Amino acid sequence: MPRRIVIIQGHPDPAAGRYGHALASAYEEGARDGGHELRIIDVAGLDFPLLRSEAEFNDGNPPDAIKAAQEDIAWANHLIVFYPLWLGTMPALLKGFLEQAIRPGFAIEYTSRYAWRKLLKGRSARIVVTMGMPALIYRWFYGAHSLRSLERNILKFCGIGPIRESVIGSVGVESPRHRRKWLARMSKYGRRGV
Repeated sequence: MPRRIVIIQGHPDPAAGRYGHALASAYEEGARDGGHELRIIDVAGLDFPLLRSEAEFNDGNPPDAIKAAQEDIAWANHLIVFYPLWLGTMPALLKGFLEQAIRPGFAIEYTSRYAWRKLLKGRSARIVVTMGMPALIYRWFYGAHSLRSLERNILKFCGIGPIRESVIGSVGVESPRHRRKWLARMSKYGRRGV
């Protein structure tokens, strides 16, 4: 069954040639071949300020670029988020985007001080993280903490699930065969809409 998919490209460097961009393109091509509808949010191309207070987060009006991204997220029934691991976590620009987009009134609705309704139920997600270290070290020694934080503290927090993950390590030193394997895998995920 065709899906409505939003690709969130979280790499802050818009320059072509980044492996994360190639992975997102492979997913996009596969999804189009699979007959899915697509929208793309390229975080590096958006103009938005960082939130600086709880009042801004809870009551502020999102800028136009964020409102458009929220419309895309609301339209989708599957999200795929691509980002490189920087200093052990997601790049600040992606975190700033998520703080702007995943806010009360859109993603959650507080029903009391410690309870909330999850407004983005009915959507699944895949997170794709690229990094220089081997994926096994990130998963087992570091506990995949940034991936777990995005999964539990942001996506599941607002009702998104199930959430799948792809952790791609040794970027920059991997073999061409390893790169081709992951590009083919992303294309396959796109065709399947997962």
